[in-house]
Amino acid sequence: MDKVNLQQKLALFSDYWHPRIVGELNGQHVKLAKIKGEFVWHHHENEDELFLILKGRLLMKFRDKDVWLEEGEMIVIPAKVEHMPVAPDEVHILLFEPASTLNTGNVVDQKTKPNLERL
Repeated sequence: MDKVNLQQKLALFSDYWHPRIVGELNGQHVKLAKIKGEFVWHHHENEDELFLILKGRLLMKFRDKDVWLEEGEMIVIPAKVEHMPVAPDEVHILLFEPASTLNTGNVVDQKTKPNLERL
């Protein structure tokens, strides 16, 4: 039951699209990531995802619309919904999702991170 300082944890890494686990509860992971540029179109077959913007501005693209997220805003993406995060500039995010969630969902490519580090 130790507290977690998100800014201190974010200072420990600088690479993009590589989530780190900073907490776990009820089979869910709390993850931090720095992102920049376009990700890959993907979906998660069985898992919902929560994105909370800690720093920066994120465009979440869906096949039928785009949603801009500002600092302090969040979005929950239901399972099976295809999406693509786009960060024109560096964005810091907190993710809350089941421990089984692969960052690239149904797609496996160079951005896939199957084994996440715990900070």
